[in-house]
Amino acid sequence: MIGTGSHPRYQLDEVIHAPVRLSIVAALAAADRMDFRLLRDTVEVSDSLLSKHLAALENAGYVEISKGRLGRRTQTWILLTAAGTAAFNNYQHILQRIIQAGSDARSGTSTESS
Repeated sequence: MIGTGSHPRYQLDEVIHAPVRLSIVAALAAADRMDFRLLRDTVEVSDSLLSKHLAALENAGYVEISKGRLGRRTQTWILLTAAGTAAFNNYQHILQRIIQAGSDARSGTSTESS
């Protein structure tokens, strides 16, 4: 958590909130699993940057990384775990609450029970 206030932004998951990690999780949510190179190209980052962010997601339990052989080449697969899927769904829900809070502020209503 970023803070302890009542605004929904304080509930955003810091692990997913980083733009590159959010892009990774969103791409993985749309697929059963992705090859490292395809994921790298999809989120438009370097190998080293992707590896760094995958390590953070793996440490949080949000992705599972496995390696296998394809002919002579090693292939790396990335899978969004059940915990990663739940975290991403929750993240999307919180974003909707933030948007709603902005709308409520403009109209003078409140949805604190959401």
